[in-house]
Amino acid sequence: MRVLLAPDKFKGSLSALKVAQHLAAGLTRSLPGLDVVQAPVADGGDGTLDALAPYGFTIKSATVTGSLGEPRVAAFGVRGTDGVIELAEADGLRHLTADHRAPLTATSRGVGELIRAALDAGCRQLILGLGGSANTDGGAGLLQALGLRLLDAEGKEIGPGGAELIRLASIDVRGLDGRLQDAAILLASDVDNPLLGPTGAAAVYAPQKGATGKDVETLEAGLRQWAEIAATTTGQDLSGRPGAGAAGGVGFGALTFLDATLRPGIELVLDLAHFDDLLAGVSLVVTGEGSLDEQSLNGKAPIGVAAAAARQGIPTIAVAGRSLLSSEQSAAAGFKAVHALIDREPDLGVCLTDAGRLLEELAPDIIAALPTEAAAQQPS
Repeated sequence: MRVLLAPDKFKGSLSALKVAQHLAAGLTRSLPGLDVVQAPVADGGDGTLDALAPYGFTIKSATVTGSLGEPRVAAFGVRGTDGVIELAEADGLRHLTADHRAPLTATSRGVGELIRAALDAGCRQLILGLGGSANTDGGAGLLQALGLRLLDAEGKEIGPGGAELIRLASIDVRGLDGRLQDAAILLASDVDNPLLGPTGAAAVYAPQKGATGKDVETLEAGLRQWAEIAATTTGQDLSGRPGAGAAGGVGFGALTFLDATLRPGIELVLDLAHFDDLLAGVSLVVTGEGSLDEQSLNGKAPIGVAAAAARQGIPTIAVAGRSLLSSEQSAAAGFKAVHALIDREPDLGVCLTDAGRLLEELAPDIIAALPTEAAAQQPS
């Protein structure tokens, strides 16, 4: 009797690996001899690199340019010719305090420098997780780090950030790193926003990065100029492509100049983890994340895990800090049951600070979902 634990992180509380470890501790204590396999997952956002590390990726680091231009040591993963880059390692909003955000000048340059470091390490398939960005520069900084020259009307390089894009007059692609021609760039994201307009990168996400209403107008104008000059340069306009607005428009830059492919983050992670192989012989899958809500239904990690398990006829239950899903939504998402910590401990603060203990206490509920003969073995 085997249980596969495939949770995402509980944001602000536990990493995906820690969630799996606590669930495993509770299960093996409650039912000694139960075969428990830990397979933490992520959906391309914060924590993707940590979640993939157990699957044979060696963690390397490079000193890159942070969002505000400061040096930052950022990690990336290597497994053979596969490389995993978490955008937020270099350009993460998590690195900035609320009073030190710079929505007009924040740059994605460090992400391009991480790509270059991965290429130096021999990677030729690069998975770029797009969650948690601090920039709204359309991926311009990333591309400048890779050799693209963005020039103003006088032929001089423009500076960092989305506001500078208003000055863009031409793009010189001749210096783009030649190794990219032989590399596959896969973008891991659950965002389908276009680059521009009311559902675009500036309007929807820039306020979360400290932008005022006037800042949003400035950034929108810069991104529009970026899109127009890019279309003139390449002969194609991808600004309306779903996902172009991901990570402050990094999606657009990578789609346009790196011939990148956008895929749901959880699908990429499950592929890299060889998840279908892990499902062999499994009787029950346990997944989850900090908050299960309607956003979860739009391709978040637990939904992807449940779908993969269902294809092999394996039931899935979900654990969460809280769940805002109705019973009908939970069933439609593929969950046999949902167990939320807040239902056991009504104090949200305790749920956040003592999530590990509460997850371990869910063991009887998880075991009850196993086939009858296993549940019957549970000590009373």
